[in-house]
Amino acid sequence: MLPNELQDNHADAQLLINSYVDDNMIQLQSILGTGAYGVVYLGRHRMTGKSYAVKWITNTKSAENEIRIHSHLNGHKNILGFKKVVREYGKIFLILEYARGGDLFAAITKCAVPDNQTIRQLFIQILDAIQHCHQHGVAHRDLKPENILLVDRCVKLADFGLATTQPVSAEFGCGSTFYFSPECQGGVIRDNKRIKAYSTQLNDIWSLGVILINLVAGRNPWRQANLGDPTFAAYARKPRRFFRQIFPCISSELDLILQRIFCLDPARRISLPELRYRILSCTTFLRDKEALTSVMENTFNVNHTNFVPTSQPVKMSLTILDYVNYFTDDFSPSASSSLIAPPTPSCSSSSSSSSSSETSLHYPAVPETVTLNQPKQFIEDPLLVQPPSPFIHWTG
Repeated sequence: MLPNELQDNHADAQLLINSYVDDNMIQLQSILGTGAYGVVYLGRHRMTGKSYAVKWITNTKSAENEIRIHSHLNGHKNILGFKKVVREYGKIFLILEYARGGDLFAAITKCAVPDNQTIRQLFIQILDAIQHCHQHGVAHRDLKPENILLVDRCVKLADFGLATTQPVSAEFGCGSTFYFSPECQGGVIRDNKRIKAYSTQLNDIWSLGVILINLVAGRNPWRQANLGDPTFAAYARKPRRFFRQIFPCISSELDLILQRIFCLDPARRISLPELRYRILSCTTFLRDKEALTSVMENTFNVNHTNFVPTSQPVKMSLTILDYVNYFTDDFSPSASSSLIAPPTPSCSSSSSSSSSSETSLHYPAVPETVTLNQPKQFIEDPLLVQPPSPFIHWTG
């Protein structure tokens, strides 16, 4: 039984330790984690001895939404198992699969140097989990390493407290600041009008890009994806030169993939099927070992918790979509009302003095079996911007 004095307040989380739930069958032994929307305990079944994660969530409308969505997605190998809902003493407990391997954040911070096989294996599983969500009409909206759990080397996506079945949302700022997209912050303007909503699934894809950088480089690319963050503003101005400069460990192939993920106009952002294909086709995510070792001595000593969100974004004269025009150095402010196509990288030219792996690398054509959001000629050249398409775009 639960203590009589316990209220539906997570400040009382410690009082539940050694209590029983689920008709006195599961003992709450310790706290695994706490968050804004719940407390997770390590539970042990008194008859079978099996361990579970028991999440105590506040009895609200959002709690019912989490139950509905998580149970709807249950059964996929990369979704944390949802066992049952326990409603006792006016409280709600979710009995979930226990991921004994902890979360991906802890794994990243403990890892000395990643390898290509591990990066590919983990990220493909994350993609499969998100693909399952999107195919069932769900956007997670809080993708981050802390919400990706591990059982041995098997990924388990967890925490659907902010998930939604709405393809377009006006709930700006929903998620974790390091990981949400520029449009999720409501800071994107088109034709001098601030957007009224954003695509929730395309926001997930942006978050996946930050997670991928975490896996490869051990840290975040910026504190927050708005122009008040100097690092992000530098990316928005010159995306082609950005990732290889701040992450010398990454390969040219990965650099191009990241530019496709972090496309500032969400309607042109890479689709999940294409992203999966690119990850599987990527020869290497990392540069040679000698270069990698020297870089990793610095990057993996960065503590994620030292990154704090920008409290008051600096007021900027240009918007995100204005910065899309900065693909070339001859940016013309008068052209800020439309997207300018950058020069197409030439794969056969060897006469250019600036020729490098970034400009000479060309992706093979995407197989017909891969479903794409964008025109095929756009996919074959990841840096080519097509004529403007509707800003809010999603697949159903």
